[in-house]
Amino acid sequence: MANIFYISLPERFDFYHHKKFTNDYQKAFLEEDIKHLVLDFSRVLYIDSSALGMMVLLHRKALERQISTAIRGLHGQAEEIINIANMGRLYLVERDV
Repeated sequence: MANIFYISLPERFDFYHHKKFTNDYQKAFLEEDIKHLVLDFSRVLYIDSSALGMMVLLHRKALERQISTAIRGLHGQAEEIINIANMGRLYLVERDV
């Protein structure tokens, strides 16, 4: 079974979270057996364009390492923004069952 790395995001996922977000995904890249990276949006109430840019960059870096990417816990305004930005083309969107 492939190992999964989860990154829990804050209520406000914006430029001010850049350093922590980068540190979090770099930890995943240091682990050789990680094959899937999941962004947990369950707490996110706000997301801005810089966060979308960080997500695109993360996806590209993950692809280079053959790591798949997903989003889970989408809701409210954050879900609308992710849908409008068409992030489903880059990330598997895991729906709560």
